Amino acid sequence: MANAASGMAVHDDCKLKFLELKAKRTYRFIVYKIEEKQKQVIVEKLGEPAQGYEDFTASLPADECRYAVYDFEFMTEGNVPKSRIFFIAWSPDTSKVRSKMIYASSKDRFKRELDGIQVELQATDPTEIGLDVIKSRAN
Repeated sequence: MANAASGMAVHDDCKLKFLELKAKRTYRFIVYKIEEKQKQVIVEKLGEPAQGYEDFTASLPADECRYAVYDFEFMTEGNVPKSRIFFIAWSPDTSKVRSKMIYASSKDRFKRELDGIQVELQATDPTEIGLDVIKSRAN
């Protein structure tokens, strides 16, 4: 199952929780972490449906890489409720080089496991995933 380039497997829970977010709206967001010792991607944190975007950004560590999925709900100009599922590759400048390399080399394979992602963002600091950025990319 592991990818030759990165050697990271994807824990079944990652896909199951994503499907719950996508189909049932069970979660607002999911933060994923690579467990280097186990050589796999695992679910680190689940955001409740009532939690907002600030709760999501606060759950990303300031100096460690993560993958995250956020279910962004918004109103169109015609007042139609819509949502977009964002995939965010969080790779802060302050994180370790090795960590950045592992996350970068595993990203595409991991993202392919999550069927239904509509928008992808790569971020190295909080301004790159500000709510204004999310809103502009959602349409």
